Amino acid sequence: MRTSVLMVAAAGAAAAVLVASLRFGAALDAGLPGIPGPGALTEWALPALTLLATLLGVLTVGLTVTAAFLLPGDGTSVAAHGWLLMRRSTWPALLWACTCLLLIVVTVSDVLGVPVPRLSRPSVSSFAFSIAQGQALLLQAGLALVVAVLTRSGVSRGLAAVTAGLALVALLPPAFTGHSAGAGDHQLAVTSLALHILAASLWVGGLAGLLLVRRHRRFAETASRYSRLALACFVATAVSGAANAAVRLGSWPALGTSRYGLLVLLKVLALLAVGVIGAVHRSRTLPALRSGVPWAFLRLAGGELLVLGAAVGLAVGLSRSPTPVPEIAVEPDPLVELLGFDQPGPVTAARLLADPLPDMVFPVVVVVGILTYLAGVRRLRRAGPPWPASRTVSWVGGMLLLGAMTGLGVARYAYVLVSVHLVQHVVLATVVPILLIGGAPVTLALQVLRRPADPQVRGPREWLLLVLGSRFLRFLSRPPVALAVYVLSLYGLYLTGVLGRLMRYHLGHLAMLASFVVAGLLLFRVLLGAGRRRVHPAVLIVVHLLAVAAQAHLGLILLRSTSVIAADWYTAVHPAWAPSLLADQRLGAGLSWAFGALPAAVVLLLLVREWIRGDHGAGNFSPGDPDQSCANPNKERIPCQTP
Repeated sequence: MRTSVLMVAAAGAAAAVLVASLRFGAALDAGLPGIPGPGALTEWALPALTLLATLLGVLTVGLTVTAAFLLPGDGTSVAAHGWLLMRRSTWPALLWACTCLLLIVVTVSDVLGVPVPRLSRPSVSSFAFSIAQGQALLLQAGLALVVAVLTRSGVSRGLAAVTAGLALVALLPPAFTGHSAGAGDHQLAVTSLALHILAASLWVGGLAGLLLVRRHRRFAETASRYSRLALACFVATAVSGAANAAVRLGSWPALGTSRYGLLVLLKVLALLAVGVIGAVHRSRTLPALRSGVPWAFLRLAGGELLVLGAAVGLAVGLSRSPTPVPEIAVEPDPLVELLGFDQPGPVTAARLLADPLPDMVFPVVVVVGILTYLAGVRRLRRAGPPWPASRTVSWVGGMLLLGAMTGLGVARYAYVLVSVHLVQHVVLATVVPILLIGGAPVTLALQVLRRPADPQVRGPREWLLLVLGSRFLRFLSRPPVALAVYVLSLYGLYLTGVLGRLMRYHLGHLAMLASFVVAGLLLFRVLLGAGRRRVHPAVLIVVHLLAVAAQAHLGLILLRSTSVIAADWYTAVHPAWAPSLLADQRLGAGLSWAFGALPAAVVLLLLVREWIRGDHGAGNFSPGDPDQSCANPNKERIPCQTP
């Protein structure tokens, strides 16, 4: 069967399942009595256009990811099949952008209850530029348009990777303003939905891209690489889907007693069916494909694509169906709508540690980071070279501390108290990066990651080396630049009013927390010698002292200030049991000094020790000097990362 025919069949299956799920889930009967509706055109066009945008986005992601990461290249360029996939992805990306713009119109019609022909131009433009849901669709359309332009901008494999990454990012804006954003525990609802979308799109789109290159002479190897990706996507889709369903259902009995729950069960069955197909692929059809018998694999992959298409239609139907937990409460609590959770009680040590804030982004990073690191240590020990236990302890400790500061009660209280937020910032920007760098993850990765058998294939190791050798990272590794980034991350956040705006949006809050860690990693990567050039320890000591002085100066400003940072946010969420806003801010300034003093002293001692060692004849002032090398199982000499 031709791949184009198979894709049309999968889209047809998605449309048929969408219609059935809309009718069964009462998505078309959700209007309120006595209130005029937007009309049949909007009622049907909104889910239809949502499905079309989803399919086009998935296809764009699949084609670009296959071209950039799954197919062999031609030196620094994509090969012929990769170039063809990039060219083919232009039209889906353009249609995706146009569909998003149409979705703005029908969404306005649905929200206002006005038929599309009667909509005014000002109401549509106001929705697109002023309302979060419209802004998300407009941003998605713009990103899809940029992806379309990039697909015709060159043949570089790096450009193809950037295009694929941007296509993945373009999938996400509606997730932060749609069905799950209004739920209770919206941190968990939103992040689980975002991870679900990313994993499912890579899975479905990757399969579509794989089938389009079935005539490639190295199709068997490409299929094997996709199989590993699909397994990871299967696990991520299952976990994130379960978390999101739990939030939307409210209780597990609703799984069998509500129409929404029954639709979720159907989606689970589809997931299990595709999981069984994947197991058959790995045990039977992939070996047959490597033996030169492709038809069994292609037939099974075609059936898998049809089932996945039906699952996509079911997912869109679920997004339009009323849930057991209403999206808008009968008596909404403004604080719950603002925070996403009930306001916490008075601060105690037990609540800081035992009152977790449900989320998925940082817990996934922590779990994957620890398991991947431990798997690398195990592989290295099997190959022979020893790995210091202190590095493993440092990495695991840093990851666990990252999870604690972003997922336990500390994260909950950081939303409502300036003092807890400032402590969270100091720990994430200093202690966590120092511990993570102490684990030397780059050195471990370079030692355990194997080269692909095909020299034209870029595996994780090759992409890592490209990033490490990029001009951008080398620029950021210069001590003055790393110091400037660290200082700007402090003053730019607290003295410009940015903090209050970021706290109001979950995506902005996640980006802020990530920026704390990244700024710290950049600075301490330079100070502790992880990958930098030869720099005299005296220079590094000066850089470190300047960073400490900048942090202390900011604390002094907050301590003496008569105005509260992010006053609009913290005034709205300030608990009645807490001290005044100004007193809480001054408490936070003092605590940040205390929590930052110990890691600053440890780093200073390490730099002084390095200086003394250099003066005693080693002459090598940088433990991250590129001249240093160590052995790995690939029998190569690679730069060591020594904290």
